[in-house]
Amino acid sequence: MRSRIFLLLLLPALLGYSASLFAQTPASPLAAQAPATQAQIAQLQQAVQNAQSAGDNAWMLVSAALVLLMTGPGLALFYGGLVRKKNILGTMMQSFAMMGLVTVIWAVVGYSLAFGHGNGFIGGFEHLFLRGVGLTPNADYAPTIPEQTYMIYQLMFAIITPALITGAFAERMKFSSMAVFLSAWSLLVYSPMAHMVWGVGGLLNSAGGRFPSLDFAGGTVVHVTSGVSALVTCLYLGKRIGYPHTNMPPHSMVLSFIGACLLWVGWFGFNAGSALGASSLATSAFVNTHFAAAAAAISWSIAEWIHNGKPTALGAISGAVAGLVAITPASGFVQPMAALAIGLFAGLVCFFMVFMVKSFFGYDDSLDAFGVHGAGGTLGALLTGLFATRLINPAFGKDAPTGALDGHWGQLFNQSAGVAIAWAISIAGTLVLLFLVDKTMGLRLSAEEENAGLDLSQHNEEGYDLNS
Repeated sequence: MRSRIFLLLLLPALLGYSASLFAQTPASPLAAQAPATQAQIAQLQQAVQNAQSAGDNAWMLVSAALVLLMTGPGLALFYGGLVRKKNILGTMMQSFAMMGLVTVIWAVVGYSLAFGHGNGFIGGFEHLFLRGVGLTPNADYAPTIPEQTYMIYQLMFAIITPALITGAFAERMKFSSMAVFLSAWSLLVYSPMAHMVWGVGGLLNSAGGRFPSLDFAGGTVVHVTSGVSALVTCLYLGKRIGYPHTNMPPHSMVLSFIGACLLWVGWFGFNAGSALGASSLATSAFVNTHFAAAAAAISWSIAEWIHNGKPTALGAISGAVAGLVAITPASGFVQPMAALAIGLFAGLVCFFMVFMVKSFFGYDDSLDAFGVHGAGGTLGALLTGLFATRLINPAFGKDAPTGALDGHWGQLFNQSAGVAIAWAISIAGTLVLLFLVDKTMGLRLSAEEENAGLDLSQHNEEGYDLNS
């Protein structure tokens, strides 16, 4: 009896102890692991995003360096070798000056005007002095790389575009006037055109613009604007002393050949980099760039062989550059066989412009900036509208046709509108700036300075010291 009473008194204590033991028992393995698994998934997703960002950023920084390589030494050597030896340093300095001047302008206001929020024609001042352009991505343009990477990559385009114009007025413009003219040109012509085509809300932007124009890497923004402006400039300045009666051959085809090869290599950053990441689209643009350059070099050489009896090194490298120009707007929209076709057409058309059209009209486009960049850029922009396909780049939606042969024939009109606007802004802006600089500073060298050459008259030095 007493034992039963003892057990009854002990039972509440035993029940309490059991409850405490039960409360301290670990949860089931699934319950314990569930929060940890979710955390691991989140960490894995972040690691994947970090890896993609690192890969994309690395490719974009390399691409930016490749595009800068196109200006110096690429374009500097290419143009420098094509002029007479008394003008080589002055010609190279024009490209080098753009590397310095446009960089400062871009940092202060150029980037904001091109890629800031504004209207359909020009950006605003939100990024004045690079305000807000930091190390985090800007989802409007490139969501996997820092905005500073995007900014510096676009800067390299802004540098080379006015530098291309110098080929048209080679050997006859004052250095000071050149510096002012092209600096102002980068703001009045380049920045608005870049905004219209690539900027958020731009008139020609493929993502919602009034005339959605396909321009993957700068057919209208870079080549049409620089080429047309080059034509306007050479017509405004007039011909070099002695042209066309005095023979003015390139003084060093070796330098020009090296420069052209550097341009070819740098162009991979120009076009494949415009994918804005290390993606399959970058691969497509890379392949198309190479194919078009090769095809154009061949077609120009064949045309020259038939026309002159022999193919020349100058013709081959000019053809390659023409192909690179023409494929630029199409590089991220077309298939490889279309790129070959674009290159073949570009070599023939640009050869015709240089040998036939320039001779017929008699203008002195010294280094054929219009014949190659203006004509090639226009041709490439139009052929982009013909050959673009959603299989490479569904620019208007996964199931929407992209180019004419893809089923969207209206894109030819959009491309034509983009080309027409690029021609118009280039002609108007260039004429205004030439007039203003001419009336305030004077554009052209004196006869004595032109005969002495740019090197001595503008920089008081010579590219070659033949006495040492």
